Amino acid sequence: MPELPELEVVCEVLNRRVAGQVIEHVEVLPPGGAIVVRDYTRQGLAAALEGHSFEDIARRGQFLRFAVAKTPLWLVINPKLTGRLQLATPGDKRYAKTTLVFTLADGQELRYVDQKTMGQVYLTARVEEVPGYAGMGPEALEISLAEFKERLRPFRGEIKGILVRSEFVAGIGNAYADEILWAARLHPYRKRTQLTVEEIERLYAAMRATLIDATDKMRVEMGEQIHREPRTFLNVHLRTGEPCPRCGGQISLVSANQRITNFCRTCQPGGLFKGM
Repeated sequence: MPELPELEVVCEVLNRRVAGQVIEHVEVLPPGGAIVVRDYTRQGLAAALEGHSFEDIARRGQFLRFAVAKTPLWLVINPKLTGRLQLATPGDKRYAKTTLVFTLADGQELRYVDQKTMGQVYLTARVEEVPGYAGMGPEALEISLAEFKERLRPFRGEIKGILVRSEFVAGIGNAYADEILWAARLHPYRKRTQLTVEEIERLYAAMRATLIDATDKMRVEMGEQIHREPRTFLNVHLRTGEPCPRCGGQISLVSANQRITNFCRTCQPGGLFKGM
């Protein structure tokens, strides 16, 4: 699932290469397009967007938001698990499950590809009506330590589950929650109420450092290939059984509630389950 580092880089590329380009043609491809596209305007994407351009392309949490120039409209993308944007030429072979294609005036195409058709692409005049958008908390890299502590206080559950809740902070998903907790040396199943002041401050510092570092690395590894999600630099996520890069202990896996959690039982001690 694309998270803050990936989507931040995608936004930078789109603002360089797509913003200001007139949309000459919009193609919604069956069968996935009918599942993915949610047109709240009832105009149809082609009628609403052709002849216009995108501007002010921005990330908010794990959403991408495109302002449609000289209109009150917004295109909002929630890529969820497998949604990706791709910049291509008309001659490039389309990936399976390509569901939406914008042909731009400079000849390039902006494609939306979603292998599991779990994501959504919304056309709306009010971004607040997009499910999950209005309720997001502050951006993970824009929150102060004092506000972080204050927002954390009402939550009483497991710390990983809190980190991935967008109403707490926006932009963190499953992968980077694992990385942040590893950097902070905190067990993902520790209860928030068990954390000391020092551990909370360590968590905040780890959140900032991990996301900033990952964004810098993603700029290099992704480049202009925004459909890719290179994560070779991750320390624990999806590295089950490998040695921890910090202590050499074996990286553990817990799969629960349709979420994979990786951590090092040696340098992230504690949690609810004995033996972890």
